[in-house]
Amino acid sequence: MSGTYAVRIGIQRGLREFWQSVKSSQDQGFYIFTGLLVVGYLFLRRDADVAGTDLSFAAVTLPSLLGLLIAFGVVIGPAYALAMEKEDGTLLRHKAVPHGLRGYFTGQLVFQTLSLLPQLLVILVPSLLLFDGVMADPSGWLTVAWVIVLGLLATMPIGMIIGALVPNSQKVGTWGMLPVMVLAGISGIFYPIQQLWGWVQVVAQIFPMYWLGLGMRSAFLPEEAAALEIGGSWRTLATVAVLGTWAVVGILLTPPLLRRMARRQSGSQVEAGREAAVQWVR
Repeated sequence: MSGTYAVRIGIQRGLREFWQSVKSSQDQGFYIFTGLLVVGYLFLRRDADVAGTDLSFAAVTLPSLLGLLIAFGVVIGPAYALAMEKEDGTLLRHKAVPHGLRGYFTGQLVFQTLSLLPQLLVILVPSLLLFDGVMADPSGWLTVAWVIVLGLLATMPIGMIIGALVPNSQKVGTWGMLPVMVLAGISGIFYPIQQLWGWVQVVAQIFPMYWLGLGMRSAFLPEEAAALEIGGSWRTLATVAVLGTWAVVGILLTPPLLRRMARRQSGSQVEAGREAAVQWVR
């Protein structure tokens, strides 16, 4: 099987898994629950304004929450998928096929990317109907597009690296979910980052989540809202630079790490992982 054919098979696999996910009542429930949670939170604060501005709380907070959901989804989703498929032997079967791992990861990329669409739609559609000033200028949708693309490239390799390193899927919560939630707390998602200590602001700006939120706010909010940000600017070039750097580092580090993980994968390890999973469930 050639590399090009493997990629094509991977794309088909990703599309098929996404379609199955959309038809799944469990996944539909997750999308609806997420939408209700976010829109409900914003609706309860619909009459609140951001201090010192004419901007509503909902208009300012919505893009930040979208940035959080993107980062959370494409880190935790691939991490869990990779960790679980190490345990059940899926990766071992792909490893046995020429270019099989390339096809597998192509499928994951397609599936995880498409899975963001329904989640974003169930939040955006009601928000545009319920809240004023959500999208200040239609040209902001172009910014949304490039921020999401760069954000995916910057954060998805992190999820794959976590999935490759954790010993089992139960550890993803400790290695992946907990750090993501900590970063959410210091990345200006729920309140201005300037309210934190200076060193915490520096740490937050090292990671892509802050820049995802900033990029999304620059897309949705009017130009004058930049006064709320560090330096009173959207720092578009810095957003591109930081997210682009994370993307390049991820692209360089992830393939060799995943190949190393695949080389170490064996039938005995899969069997041990299954036994451990059974014991954990019991």
